[in-house]
Amino acid sequence: MSDQQQISESIGYWMVQQDRFACLLGIQLDRVAPGYSRVSLVVTSDMLNALGITHGGVTFTLADFAFAVASNSHGRAAVALTAQINFPSASRVGERLVAEAKEISKSGRTGLYNVEVRNTDNRLVALFTGTVYRRSDNLKDWISGETR
Repeated sequence: MSDQQQISESIGYWMVQQDRFACLLGIQLDRVAPGYSRVSLVVTSDMLNALGITHGGVTFTLADFAFAVASNSHGRAAVALTAQINFPSASRVGERLVAEAKEISKSGRTGLYNVEVRNTDNRLVALFTGTVYRRSDNLKDWISGETR
């Protein structure tokens, strides 16, 4: 395993433990690599809107978390500048949603990512695009507790 892969994995596992909202929703980290992540959750009845389908905020949060892990996987702290989501189809209770984030462009200070959210049947539930600003702080300082 490469050093960069080890860094990406340690960042991903740290993020899934430290992100309180991701923990509350039961988001799991399935895979992480430099510029990439795959996360998932199972839709529960507490995640439904008034029409009985998955609340858009839940789907957005899953996509946003995949985006966060992928954009931070290089080791520099990255924060969202913009995010947009489209919902081509709905999901329902009991379905497992999988969000896969892929880096499209990475420069010194910004990065562009696409995230696809799919359901148990591999149907596209959401398409998310986000841009991050890469800060100068290193995530190893956050992980070690030196930055708080």
